[in-house]
Amino acid sequence: MMETLQAASCPAERPEPLLPTDPALCSSLAEAVRQPSALPLDQYEAKLDQFFGQYCHRDTAAGWRRDRTVRDTGPFTARFADGNWTGTDHGTHAPVVIWYSPEMADWLVANRADDEVPGEAPPVSDGAMMVKEMFPAPAADCVAVPPERLFPTSGAAIMIRDAEASYDGWFWGWYGFGSDSGWAPDWPPAPSNPLPNMGFAQYCLNCHASAENNHTFASPKNIQGEPGRSLVFLSQNVPPQPPAESHHDAVTTQEDPVRRHVQPLAAPDRDVLAALRAYASGADEAAGVPMPSQTYDQTWVAAGGPTAADTFLTSSQCLGCHDAGSTGLQFDMTAPNPHGDNLENLSPYATWRSSPMGLAGRDPFFFAQLASETQTFHPGASDVVQDTCLGCHGINGQRQFHVDGSADGGACAPFTREMVDAVPYPDGNPTAEHAKFGALARDGISCTACHRMALGEAGTAAADQPQNACVAERQEFLNPDNTGFARTFTGSFLVGAPDRLIGPFENPKTTPMKAAFGNIPAHDTAIASSEICGTCHTVHLPVMQDAEVIGHTYEQTTYPEWAFSAYRTGESPDGPLPLGAGSAAESCQGCHMPSRDAAGVPYRSKIASIQEYSNFPQAENVLPPEEIDLVERDGFARHTLVGLNVFLIKIAQQFPDILGIGLPDPMLGKKGLDPLLRTERAMLDLAAESTAAITATEIVNDGKTLSATVNVENKAGHKFPSGVGFRRAFVDFRVLDASGETLWASGRTDGAGVLVDAGGVPVTGENWWAEDCSARVEPEKRLHQPHYQTITRQDQVQIYQELVSTPPDGPEPPICGPGTTPQGMLTTSFLSICSSVKDNRLLPHGYLGVEDRKVIAAALGAGEELALETGSYGVGDDPDYQTGGGDSFVYAVPLADLPAGQQPASVEATLYYQATPPFYLQDRFCTAKGADTDRLKYLVGRLDLSGTEAEDWKLRVVTTGPVAIHGQ
Repeated sequence: MMETLQAASCPAERPEPLLPTDPALCSSLAEAVRQPSALPLDQYEAKLDQFFGQYCHRDTAAGWRRDRTVRDTGPFTARFADGNWTGTDHGTHAPVVIWYSPEMADWLVANRADDEVPGEAPPVSDGAMMVKEMFPAPAADCVAVPPERLFPTSGAAIMIRDAEASYDGWFWGWYGFGSDSGWAPDWPPAPSNPLPNMGFAQYCLNCHASAENNHTFASPKNIQGEPGRSLVFLSQNVPPQPPAESHHDAVTTQEDPVRRHVQPLAAPDRDVLAALRAYASGADEAAGVPMPSQTYDQTWVAAGGPTAADTFLTSSQCLGCHDAGSTGLQFDMTAPNPHGDNLENLSPYATWRSSPMGLAGRDPFFFAQLASETQTFHPGASDVVQDTCLGCHGINGQRQFHVDGSADGGACAPFTREMVDAVPYPDGNPTAEHAKFGALARDGISCTACHRMALGEAGTAAADQPQNACVAERQEFLNPDNTGFARTFTGSFLVGAPDRLIGPFENPKTTPMKAAFGNIPAHDTAIASSEICGTCHTVHLPVMQDAEVIGHTYEQTTYPEWAFSAYRTGESPDGPLPLGAGSAAESCQGCHMPSRDAAGVPYRSKIASIQEYSNFPQAENVLPPEEIDLVERDGFARHTLVGLNVFLIKIAQQFPDILGIGLPDPMLGKKGLDPLLRTERAMLDLAAESTAAITATEIVNDGKTLSATVNVENKAGHKFPSGVGFRRAFVDFRVLDASGETLWASGRTDGAGVLVDAGGVPVTGENWWAEDCSARVEPEKRLHQPHYQTITRQDQVQIYQELVSTPPDGPEPPICGPGTTPQGMLTTSFLSICSSVKDNRLLPHGYLGVEDRKVIAAALGAGEELALETGSYGVGDDPDYQTGGGDSFVYAVPLADLPAGQQPASVEATLYYQATPPFYLQDRFCTAKGADTDRLKYLVGRLDLSGTEAEDWKLRVVTTGPVAIHGQ
């Protein structure tokens, strides 16, 4: 016998009408709420709160009109199982009643009556408002209740017309009624750093850009007193049950107090801080020194744009479409989470946002480095240093600051650290005038930096256009002798038109993006080239001494290392490169933005989540399918963009409040795995599968010495480690007894990751500073662990690293560059690199000899110093650094050094990685003070790495496991 669905009571029903009780107050607020751009957001939202809190939008005496009844916006389905009915709403919103201001209702009646939608409808007039109140699903529960007696249980989505404030001309938002709704003014931000509930150019456009015109689907058919009928959808009513959370509720819910993936240490680890000389910073350990909230990070295309003033935009303009699940109905760009029962978000926004590139504008290590550069290393050139460094880590803000300043007739003034913290709240604060640039800088290396890039002929054509203001000056300062592509090194690339965004796919749908913010997506093969990465990942910097430029050097050469390896493709946007493709050709994106699975099968997905015609609940006044229906594409690239800096990701997971970020995915919400967790997994997978291999062979015990050959293979497409010069990897080699206990070890560490000998004493080179930071430890000796071909003692460690020295002090002009004899002290300053002391980082397979490197360097537009500086230093005659691909070396362990009476049973070799080694952190804490140094101290001291793959501040890359000693 079939169960009968029975009508449920309406949980939104109230005994009395909810109508304005103070018409005079409503009247006094009416003009203010009609002009969203006239007030700062917090002040405007306070007015809205009064207006909606008094139900002023339900004032029919003032000309407001409403829908006839509550109505569904999509199907509602139910099933009977285990004695219970379970229902699911599939609407674009929860069931709604829309209230229309007089001018909005008049526009609808005049322009959308009788199903006649003019192709060029006039714009909605300023001040027009729509208030989309939302109620529990299904609408049938409440359809018999007069809308005036319905309490908006899911709040209201609002649209207010203000054509001069933004390209799309609407103020969008969500308002929650009552003190329990979770709604609050967006400024100051909530502790969870959520997306703002209201503002211009909000993510609502991911659907509303599909409207026929004026960004609204509204029809007079729904309005009380107008002819016609509302759309109807399948609806199976269910007995009373707790209302399901709508997608809009899930997106706008603010989580408070701050959510963390792992609680950090309750008190600082004093042993770690002592090892890192962090006590000397003098910071208040209780102060977290937080970054400004990402709630402030909102910029948009202005009315009349896009112009050069809109060249660089925050990622908030992209997340509505390019984050998975943003409509609440489609789940393209996702995959089942293999480690849980939710979804992995594989969308461009989510994978980028939680990557080191997405976090670059909030990276605490970078800002502490910048503090050292400006306070100690180069205080006389502070402004130049700040503008140079923020031209990468805060590129969108730095670039847009120069564009806007040049448009006003100004010179190329330096973009400073102070501007990164600029926020619009409170009104009139000293930083408010730079709030736009601060938002852009904190947003990291975001969407418009890469997808606006113009390489090759496209860059040449755009060089003199206003969106490239001050780029020529940057190129001349950083790359004065370079030409062609090499002129763009250190992020000195040119960008194309501010209304064009490039992508890898042919024939993209252009209408939705054009309607949302005036940009046209365009196919450009350059976006898939390694040079898109190479312009920033080849860092060419001035060598500075006493605020003077005395030369130039390469601080980072990840792209050239690839271009000189077996992985080179031999192609570039400027044309083919000499020597052609390598034997294992693969672009940077092939590893760091994978578009194929392990079996080589292309990932297939749509590339956005928008309101489509054919795959969405029916809507009126929507664009035709040929303009908005998306197709699945082969080769969907995941913007994973990770290396092995798990330490940064762990900090973001444990201290989102200090970094000013939120943890949950902003669109997928609870349905998805938090992106930072997926990013960590991607790093660990990269470490285990694609970074290196290690073996222990030729293990021989001759009765006096136990010898073993350790072979480390580099599986990366560049040196390992690569990137900034302070990264390092090292080998932990252990001799074990039959029970697995360590008898002898090279490569032990303490809890701070400091390499120590058998007695726990730091090995030579680990401590750069005295315990009180009063002086460097024998700086003239440049103490370090050399490159070994044979290791015989426990205080010797094979460390793969680059070490550089400063220019020497003295009356004679210093000589710097490849092959010069080191005379200064070891340094972590990016702008003090005079000579190479050591570079035994593992070369990639198929690494070219110096003469071949010179040929390719010349084709890129660089001098021969690029070929020379990408070589190896301090490796002696080690043949492994002639051919590349890895390193083999020997441990010769004197058996007399083992504990008396103990017999070796096996050996084990493990490769570890440190993104921020102890000597580097010592240099941060001993060379700068202030907020950025204090912040890093706070984070480092409390970061809990126990039980993780990065325990003791070292990431395990790969291990041999115990290898038995045979034939003893």
